[in-house]
Amino acid sequence: MRRTNLGRRGFLLSAAGVGAGAVLVGCTSNEQPSEGNQQPQVGAQGSNAEPGDPVTIGFSAPAADHGWMAAMTINAREAAGQYSDVTLEATEGTNDVNRQVAQVESLISQGVDALVILPFDGKALTRVGRQAMDAGIPVINVDRVFDTPLAYRTWIGGDNYRMGVNAGNYIAERLKSENVSNPVIGEVAGLDSLPLTQDRSKGFADALETHGFEVTHRVAAEFTPETGQEQTANLLQSAQDLDALWNHDDDQGIGVVAAIDAAGRDDFFMVGGAGSRNMMDLIKADSGPVKATVLYSPSMAASAISLARLLGQSKGMSDLAEHEIPAEVTTYSAVVTKDNVDSYLDVGFDS
Repeated sequence: MRRTNLGRRGFLLSAAGVGAGAVLVGCTSNEQPSEGNQQPQVGAQGSNAEPGDPVTIGFSAPAADHGWMAAMTINAREAAGQYSDVTLEATEGTNDVNRQVAQVESLISQGVDALVILPFDGKALTRVGRQAMDAGIPVINVDRVFDTPLAYRTWIGGDNYRMGVNAGNYIAERLKSENVSNPVIGEVAGLDSLPLTQDRSKGFADALETHGFEVTHRVAAEFTPETGQEQTANLLQSAQDLDALWNHDDDQGIGVVAAIDAAGRDDFFMVGGAGSRNMMDLIKADSGPVKATVLYSPSMAASAISLARLLGQSKGMSDLAEHEIPAEVTTYSAVVTKDNVDSYLDVGFDS
């Protein structure tokens, strides 16, 4: 099929998922159309979920060495399997930058119609992303952003700053509802050297500040259960009194919960981050400290496949007036609680 490199005429879209469908907008005027002269409605041409031109999508991601990353690949494969017109060429996940570059170059040589790339290192993969774009292959850059928009047609990823904001607002509002006026608030961050951790912590601090609160005890783990348990044990030793705790990542949250259980602490509540099924099950059971988790959902990988399919077919999205796919899609960090957990179980991942 003919491949087109569509322009970047788009906007920032906040969404938990991505719909699909053709867009056709009729002319408008101040006159009401006569009964026999109805104007076409947005999306009136039918859903783009219907089979279209065959599209081969190349997919490249890091190694599935923890729950969230494994779920990214699972979501991509399952999304591709839902479309009869999509063939997915997925490479073996790797944390070796040079190997990932070689894999993407191989997909470019195969002449795929679109590429979905979650880079292990956005900066290191920028060159090969631009190589694909220069070859007329639209690239969906997932989560870890390339150094230049010239290396991708559309970026889709989470909102780390708002993740912290929503965690902070939930904790503050719950504490106020419990009439806690001067709370002791803990934070178990991820790797402090990463911009995503810095953004999450800043959002958390900014949100708490609007309520007159602040983080009193903070440690940084490394997104693993082992470091989560170790660092949380350290935090609990220094914080004999605690009212609330935010953990940035549900994979390391397994260790965080283990440390809380080992310490026999039941004087505070905990909020997780990312949206694992493990944490959702604890939220639903409502028998321990975990009361909420803030999404950073790997469902974005499924949405990336849907976007790549539409780009490969030169289509837009049915619910938007724009004729083209947006240049950026930012998923929303919803707060999952006991009241709404059933609505989010489908995007929960196994830690």
